[in-house]
Amino acid sequence: MDNLRVLELYSGIGGMHYALKESGIPAQVVTAIDINTTANQVYKHNFPDTALWNKTIEGITLDEFNKLSFDMILMSPPCQPFTRLQRLPRFILLENVKGFETSSARARLVKTLTECGYTFQEIMISPISVGIPNSRLRYFLIAKISTEDLNTQAPSKILDFFPHLAESDSSEHPTFLSPACQGASQPEEGTDVLFKLETTAEAQRKIRQNSNLSVKQIKEFLEPQMEVNMEPYLLPPKTLLRYGLVLDIVQPTCRRSVCFTKGYGRYVQGTGSVLQCCMETKIESVFMGLDQCSEEEKLQRLLKLKLRYFSPREVANLMGFPQNLIFPEKIPTIQQYRLLGNSLNVVVVAKLLQLLVS
Repeated sequence: MDNLRVLELYSGIGGMHYALKESGIPAQVVTAIDINTTANQVYKHNFPDTALWNKTIEGITLDEFNKLSFDMILMSPPCQPFTRLQRLPRFILLENVKGFETSSARARLVKTLTECGYTFQEIMISPISVGIPNSRLRYFLIAKISTEDLNTQAPSKILDFFPHLAESDSSEHPTFLSPACQGASQPEEGTDVLFKLETTAEAQRKIRQNSNLSVKQIKEFLEPQMEVNMEPYLLPPKTLLRYGLVLDIVQPTCRRSVCFTKGYGRYVQGTGSVLQCCMETKIESVFMGLDQCSEEEKLQRLLKLKLRYFSPREVANLMGFPQNLIFPEKIPTIQQYRLLGNSLNVVVVAKLLQLLVS
C-alpha cells in the first residue's frame, strides 16, 4: 500500500495520530484540525512537522478540503457531511461516546455514508478487549469505499484483531463490549459483606474483572515509585472524608480500573479510579463500621490506605499512549488530566485501523 494521506479532525492531543503510528500502516497525517488551543500546544509539541489548523470544521471551505487530497479521515466526533468533496476518502474511522449509536447524528452519518457508496462496520469496544485494565467503552465506526462489505465480516474476523473480546462482558450485539464503569472498590473474593456504597452485582462484576488473566495488572502501567514523587497525588483529608465511601479503589495487582474523565483530579465521584499504595492495610479493616466512627477516627482509618490519584503519565499509559507523548512544562497537571479525559485509547484505535485496511 502506498502512503495514505490522512486528515485528522478534532485532533486533540494526537490520539489518532499515535494510533496511526502504532498500527504500522504506511501513512502521513497531512493536516490536523482542532480549536482547543491547549490541546494544540501539546499536539504541536509532539508533532512539530504536522500542519495544524486552529479552526472549526465549519470554518473550512470546500476548496480547502479538496486541496488536501486525503485518503483517510480520522475523527471524533463526526464532522459535516462530505458529499460534495471532489475526491471521497477511501477510509474513515470515527470514535464517539456510548449513546452516539442511537443518536440522530449517527442516523444522518450512516445515511450519508450509504449514499456515498461506503460499506461500514460499527463496534462498541473497551480497552479490556486488548488486555488493558481500564474500562472506556466507546462507539467506533470504520468505513471504506470498496466492493467488500464490512458488515458481512464474521465475528471471527474481528476477534483476530481483538482476541480478548470474547472473554469480556458483552452486550446484546456480538461485536459489542460493555464492561460497566462502576464507582466503588472491590471486596475480597468469597466475602458477602459490602464495605462500600455498591450493589452486590457491582461487587461480583469487579471480582470477575480481577480474575480475568487475559488482562494485565495495574502495576504494569505505573511509574517507578523511586523515580517520581507521588506526594502531590495523595488524596487530601477533605476529599477522603467526603467521598471515602464512593471512591473506586484499585490495587497494583488489580486487572480493572474505571474510565478516566476530563474531571479527574478536580472531582472524585465517577471520574476515575484511585490507587491504594499501602498494601499492609486491609481495606475491610478500614471500611467496616466506618459510618459509626467519629470524623477524626474515620480520617485516620482512610489515611492508612495511602490513596492517591494516578499520575497523568499513568493515565496516559492506561490509554495506550507511548512514552514519547510529552506535555509541555507550562501545561499544568489539571489540564493534562482534562486533555487525556477527552482523548481516546490509542491501542484500540490502532487495532481498528489495521482491521479497516486489511
